[in-house]
Amino acid sequence: MGEEAEIKEKLYNSSSCNGCNGTTSTDPNDYTIIKEGEAEILMHAKNEVFYNKTQVNNRDLSIAVLRTFISKCKEEHAARLAKRNKTAHKALEDASSGHVEEEEGEETKSMHDSGKSNGECEVQMDPSQNKSCDISPEPDLTTEGKGPEKTKTYRVLEALAASGLRALRYAREVEGIGKVVALDNDKVSVEACRRNIKFNGSVAMSKVESHLADARVFMLTHPKEFDVVDLDPYGSPSVFLDSAVQSVVDGGMLMCTATDMAVLCGGNGEVCYSKYGSYPLRGKYCHEMALRILLACIESHANRYKRYIVPVLSVQMDFYVRVFVRIFSSASAMKNTPLKLSYVYQCIGCDSFHLQCLGRTVAKNNSIRYIPGFGPVVPQECSDCGKKYNMGGPIWSAPIHDQEWVASILANVKSMKERYPAYDRISAVLTTISEELPDVPLFVSLHSLCATLKCTSPSAVIFRSAVINAGYRISGTHVNPLGLKSDAPMDVIWDIMRCWVKNHPVKAQSLDQSGSVILAKEPTLEVNFARAVASLSKAQAKKVARFLPNPERHWGPKLRAGRQITSKHASLLGPEAVTNCINHEEADEHNSKRQKTDNSNSSLP
Repeated sequence: MGEEAEIKEKLYNSSSCNGCNGTTSTDPNDYTIIKEGEAEILMHAKNEVFYNKTQVNNRDLSIAVLRTFISKCKEEHAARLAKRNKTAHKALEDASSGHVEEEEGEETKSMHDSGKSNGECEVQMDPSQNKSCDISPEPDLTTEGKGPEKTKTYRVLEALAASGLRALRYAREVEGIGKVVALDNDKVSVEACRRNIKFNGSVAMSKVESHLADARVFMLTHPKEFDVVDLDPYGSPSVFLDSAVQSVVDGGMLMCTATDMAVLCGGNGEVCYSKYGSYPLRGKYCHEMALRILLACIESHANRYKRYIVPVLSVQMDFYVRVFVRIFSSASAMKNTPLKLSYVYQCIGCDSFHLQCLGRTVAKNNSIRYIPGFGPVVPQECSDCGKKYNMGGPIWSAPIHDQEWVASILANVKSMKERYPAYDRISAVLTTISEELPDVPLFVSLHSLCATLKCTSPSAVIFRSAVINAGYRISGTHVNPLGLKSDAPMDVIWDIMRCWVKNHPVKAQSLDQSGSVILAKEPTLEVNFARAVASLSKAQAKKVARFLPNPERHWGPKLRAGRQITSKHASLLGPEAVTNCINHEEADEHNSKRQKTDNSNSSLP
């Protein structure tokens, strides 16, 4: 069966689907089949329903995390059952030993007391004879159905489904998924999603539901019902976060994407503050700061309902940031939130940055008190160059990855390489993340440091070696190929650069420039530039690719659904796609005019 015949048959079958309004075009020339992973969807030639090919990286990474999440949940459940059984057996042993001692102590008295029977004690000593004394483990409350023998299946909510491709891939590719609810508030998108559900056969039809609904209202009316909630909006997710954190079960996962990078990276600071409650800074680390602003925002929404988040993976990739966090409920653990948030002070002259934590704890009388953090951590003027500071935040300053999770996700991806269309890209990103320092917020850029001093740049290996030889840790970052994360303070970083410039002199500069002020000070550290063993990461040593180029030209965010495609969108879609779309529209217009002419001629006497 040819592609046109297949499309025609599928369109005929889907035209009778529940909820379709009968406006679906049945011309196979209007559709193309898009296959990604194990799912296939029908896409209309016009830009009616949003589909972004670039997001294949996002979808593949989400599937990898979802598989690991299900595996971890099973391990956690098995550990809980083992602990419960161990406690039960211990209680039985304690009860048995207690009754034995009691029987031995009163044996003489019970022999003379013929009017009293000791049968009850004997029964209690032997739990096999009295089932009421057998403390059996509680039934598996997380399984669906009655009885612990049934395997738990997981419920996933895709709050902004569009064509439904992501929901279909979850249902068809991830084992353990019982139901995927795909929402959209656009009738055309819901119709397309239902058509694609039928197009993917019985498995998709049994697991995926499509609803026309406002995601915010739906999540508010289904509190703590979904194991996984996926938010991937076109733009900012801020309006969905309050209801999303309420819809996730305890220990469940929230997957969240933000594509408004201009806002998160400091292009519109006041807009960022209104949406996320944090002020961004335009430093070299702005993309990582975007991740941390989003995490702080999610935590803020969760705290309102006595919940808190635990990030397992946070990624900046392509044109967006994507975070994967688990959500738990605990009024006491929620008090630790101020310890995970910090303000950022960034020098306007030399880009040095410092963090100030919002809160701290003190121990008093075997109890912990939560009090405000010490401040300020910086003087009015930068101690390195004498310029003023900009202040941003608050941002999430706790770890943004769980390295155990990252290792598990990466192992899963490598073991199922053929099932990930974007394997090369996501494996490269995960490899870089696995080598990041987890407890170091933000990073410095080697080229930015050299630009401040107007000097030639040392190689990354030489700079890393100097930091390691000084007794500090250093690593790369997945956000920027030139970024370096280190627990060395900024004065140590500048001392290393001063020693470098002594061996590689620079031209004389104006005395009021930041670089001149920094170089005017003598280094207090004896820097050793000898190559250190750990100066190369494991990936670099094995020559594993970490930063891959885009797979094709015009790789980036596509046009929002419903907008007219014109020649000005060539930079987004590519000239060929624009030309094909315009030709298609011209052909439609010509056919409609011809049909009108034929109708008018037929009406003449």
